[in-house]
Amino acid sequence: MAIKEGDFVKISFTARLDDGTIIDTTDEELAKKEGIYSENGRYGDVTIILGAGHVVQGFEEALLGKEPGEKGSVKVEPSKGFGEHNPDLVEAISITKFKERPEVGQTIRVGNRTGVVEKVIGRRAIVDFNHPLAGQTLEYEYEIKDVLEKPEDKAKALLLLTTGVDAEVEISGSVLIFKVTKEALYSEWYLVGKTQVVRELFNRLENIEKIQFVETFRKEDSEVREHDVTSEEKVEDEQGDEAEPTAEEERSERE
Repeated sequence: MAIKEGDFVKISFTARLDDGTIIDTTDEELAKKEGIYSENGRYGDVTIILGAGHVVQGFEEALLGKEPGEKGSVKVEPSKGFGEHNPDLVEAISITKFKERPEVGQTIRVGNRTGVVEKVIGRRAIVDFNHPLAGQTLEYEYEIKDVLEKPEDKAKALLLLTTGVDAEVEISGSVLIFKVTKEALYSEWYLVGKTQVVRELFNRLENIEKIQFVETFRKEDSEVREHDVTSEEKVEDEQGDEAEPTAEEERSERE
């Protein structure tokens, strides 16, 4: 069955720059070998929704029409990757705006923008607010592992992709239930991202009318001494909510 927009597609991939430098991979051993391994990263197959912006446009287009089991590679130009490098996004900022003197190569955040310090000249820092891969041609080598069909599998995959939390999923009638452990409550990505997951699933799963997150604590957990506690949070669809796609760079940022 040919892959189409909206499909939940399980893939593995490795992304390289034009000079062959590996910048991202789902292969843990390769990441270690290339010196880009992250202790906080997730490795192994990843599930994306075609058309939702989970990977760059050029990579998505290469997957459309393919079949599960296919392997391939595609070159992605900047226009369908992370954009051309925009010189207007390179700005001079007074060092008085920083708590400490900025250093070349340092990643900083100014308002809702993230940039990299290119130079420090006198009392001004030259900061590039372009995406780090702007202007770069990328090559993706990939394998299409599967297309998810069951709603439980789709929900589990989307929660993992968006928040990094692996949960059990059940469906009872029109209610979808995520069962997560207490560790999820310490994850900022989970606390913020689950609302995005809810909106996406209401848009994607026609028969789901209600979503519950069940967070369970057990008596033996060191932080709970007196009794078992189970909290449920029910989130219902609200008219006017729009899906907020997860960009590929969010995955990179978590790693």
